[in-house]
Amino acid sequence: MLENKINPQSAITTLPYLDWNATYSATLDAVAELESGKVLYFPHLAFNLTDAEKTLLTPELVDPKRKNISYQPEQQKLTGVALEAKREAVHKLMARHYQACQHLINSVLPEYRHAVQMPTNSLRLHPISAWTASTSWRKDDRRLHVDAFPSRPNYGNRILRIFTNINPHGESRQWRVGEPFPELAQRFLPRLKRYSPFASWLQDKVGITKTRRSHYDHLMLQMHDAMKADKDYQESGPQQAVEFPPGSSWICFSDQTPHAAMAGQYMLEQTFILPVSAMKTPQHAPLNVLQALLHKPLI
Repeated sequence: MLENKINPQSAITTLPYLDWNATYSATLDAVAELESGKVLYFPHLAFNLTDAEKTLLTPELVDPKRKNISYQPEQQKLTGVALEAKREAVHKLMARHYQACQHLINSVLPEYRHAVQMPTNSLRLHPISAWTASTSWRKDDRRLHVDAFPSRPNYGNRILRIFTNINPHGESRQWRVGEPFPELAQRFLPRLKRYSPFASWLQDKVGITKTRRSHYDHLMLQMHDAMKADKDYQESGPQQAVEFPPGSSWICFSDQTPHAAMAGQYMLEQTFILPVSAMKTPQHAPLNVLQALLHKPLI
């Protein structure tokens, strides 16, 4: 399948952190590595659960109408819990993981300390095989893609995600990661549909989107779909298989790093939004890469 493997060292940077409160080391510029499109991998950075918290690791805890449990710490809003008796315990677990992720950013990505915003934490309890069995190809995250929000235009802001494998049965989270974003953009831009300001206005008016979709958001959503629809690219495009075992964590800009989740169960995922202006190397932001390729502003 992987005819065109990419070099793992060009896609993954491994960091030997054992503690979410570890002191930042200047021997490696983690921010620059991350902003270049690499995955920051912490093989020994576990998020340890109490015995009581381990009892929460069951798919029955998730509302059948939802894919996962979601927690917005700034609003103290918890959604997707099917068992009301477990609600407080889930809230405490997800709040604790959010706090740990804040500490990790402070130590590993200190430039982002005061810039990250709109945090959302997800508790994923279903096996990947279960939630992909009944989904459309657009929502099938086993296919290589970059993240884009169909209903929530973000106008170039970055999507920063921290993942932690909390599987209690020794099962790894299996991913594929893809090529650098500039190469990806050059590959797919020629086949993307033209942007329509009128369509953007209409989608906002009828409530399909929460705000008007910018040219940038249109392109990112088109690229997301074009990648997933391309069977040849999925099978033989530049990529590398990666395993993240239980007790490991990893970080990436999911709007920049092509990725696909192939197998695994039980994961905590923390999402932050980061303004491009807060980046150390803003030229690597997908917004600026696309604007440079098209020679025009996109927001």
